Amino acid sequence: MATKGKPRPAPAEAAPASDDIGVEARVVAGILLNAALEKRNGLDEALSQPPARALAPVDRAFARAVAMAALRRLGEIDQILDRRLNKAPPESVRTLLRIALAQTLVLETPAFAAVSTAVKLAERDPKTRPYKNLVNAVLRGVGRDGPGLTTAESNLPDWIAARWKAAYGEATLAGLALAAREEPATDLSLKPGVDPAAIAAAVDGEVLHSGFGGGAVRTGRRGDVATWPGFEDGDWWVQDAAAAVPGRLLGAKAGETALDMCAAPGGKTLQLAAAGASVVALDRSAPRLKRLTQNLERTGLTAEVVAVPAEDWDDSRTFDAVLLDAPCTATGTFRRNPEVLRATRPADVAKLADVQHRLLDAAADRVKPGGRLVYCTCSLEREEGETQIIAFLRRNPAFRTVPADPAVVGAPTESLTPEGWLRILPSMLAERGGLDGFFAAKLERIS
Repeated sequence: MATKGKPRPAPAEAAPASDDIGVEARVVAGILLNAALEKRNGLDEALSQPPARALAPVDRAFARAVAMAALRRLGEIDQILDRRLNKAPPESVRTLLRIALAQTLVLETPAFAAVSTAVKLAERDPKTRPYKNLVNAVLRGVGRDGPGLTTAESNLPDWIAARWKAAYGEATLAGLALAAREEPATDLSLKPGVDPAAIAAAVDGEVLHSGFGGGAVRTGRRGDVATWPGFEDGDWWVQDAAAAVPGRLLGAKAGETALDMCAAPGGKTLQLAAAGASVVALDRSAPRLKRLTQNLERTGLTAEVVAVPAEDWDDSRTFDAVLLDAPCTATGTFRRNPEVLRATRPADVAKLADVQHRLLDAAADRVKPGGRLVYCTCSLEREEGETQIIAFLRRNPAFRTVPADPAVVGAPTESLTPEGWLRILPSMLAERGGLDGFFAAKLERIS
């Protein structure tokens, strides 16, 4: 059930503090699950609403852990349920069953606590009360007989599984499906001069070697990162090992100017500023830039932060280094955000590809002659990665590819494409705990 790589997420964070943390936490878990299935960012929005906010922090954390476990194993949970249900029950009943099985099968909550609370929840709602015996029978049956065989690929929507099989092959699809099951560790990017070994020891983590992670620290610790050692001192910021690769690929240096065109939430801006570049950070969302501004203050780094859509920025400056982490379907982040696989629709790929096309052309205009442009997305869809760069180079002969060196930028060796770009997959380095999916290409303006 757990991630093979080290360090593993601390199990105590996912398990309740007692055998039965209470029915209200389970109610909120169901609300969060359904919100995530209804729309992108639905889970985060539901966490900010009264039902979740009314819970004690430990209960709220448990509710979120249950909802996330259910999202990661939704296909398998439904396979188990469908074998035991003669006909589909109301969705509210299925939610109760999904939440209970997520607890017992994924989070290893004691079965009697999950089952008894699910029955209590069924009893208290007139819509589900007639099904309380069904809920009890199904859950006790699973506990008695076991879940039976399930397939990891069932956790992926059919259309996404078909796309990934066509793009990457059956073996890689199987690896992606296994990666989608697991809760990832947390990666920390460090300010220059901070001792990685000291931070790793303080947060019970490990230093990722230069060939993978570039000296970042990976930890299985859970909870509020603001309470972790080194946070208040501004020694580090949270950033997945793959998300840090494009900033290293850009290679901004002291004395250079750098533009981060879609900056929020800001990890890459912090990288560029930490490298000593003079950085301008743009983003269309002023609220999302607040987190960036707070992290700049906390770390003692500086950047010019502007709340404006990148393509509408009325400024004549050009830059030595331009980074475009373009808006995308974010399907590569499914380890941390399993809801993206349910919220994304096929039409979203084409819609966002058009946005990326426009932003790439806007980015090209900001690069000085001899300067560099890195384009990246946290998507596994080729239309948002390779296809974008192929089309861009055809219409922009002033640019050429600068081949990446995975070892230098902390990317898996197997992520290097024949063209010299990077295609990082969440199934890579599974034995080390994996990483998010990213596409990144470095281009140079030659005229």
